[in-house]
Amino acid sequence: MEVHLIRHTAVENPENLCYGFAEMPLRKNYIEDFKTLAIDKDYDLIVSSPSERCLFLADYFKSEYQTDERLREMNFGSWEMKKWTDIPEEEINPWYKDFIHTNASGGENLLEMQTRVLSFWNEFIQRKDIEKALIVTHAGVIRLILQAVLQFPLENMFSIQIDYGKKTILNVKNEILSIKNINI
Repeated sequence: MEVHLIRHTAVENPENLCYGFAEMPLRKNYIEDFKTLAIDKDYDLIVSSPSERCLFLADYFKSEYQTDERLREMNFGSWEMKKWTDIPEEEINPWYKDFIHTNASGGENLLEMQTRVLSFWNEFIQRKDIEKALIVTHAGVIRLILQAVLQFPLENMFSIQIDYGKKTILNVKNEILSIKNINI
């Protein structure tokens, strides 16, 4: 199976707001961004995060698709839609020191997100009825899938840059996973 993971296109966030689960609008000229995407036409299955920024992109492909809640970005709880600089230091500093185990206030930590994402991923790669699939999602989800494939330490996941509107392509064959391309 060949799996194409694509991050939604750029968002409109001039105030540098914290967002994950919250709906953040795409840039005003997002249709122009969509027109630059290189998407194949022969997917057996398309699955999208239910976040609007992903659904707009999935709709643009004019193909049938499914959604899966497990493909959402990290849940930042009460921090959602606050300026990063407005989040109280006593809340955010422990998270900065250990985002793997420390929950965003009322949200989730990275281990919880990883469990959610890998629940989807491990189920998905067991499917035998798919030769080529597209997953429309977020940078955090893509990084967690890459971390699972490459088995690098979780604390290093932000070392991989996942660009807006770019694809990462993975091959799954006989339970062996390999990365074909990143950010194409």
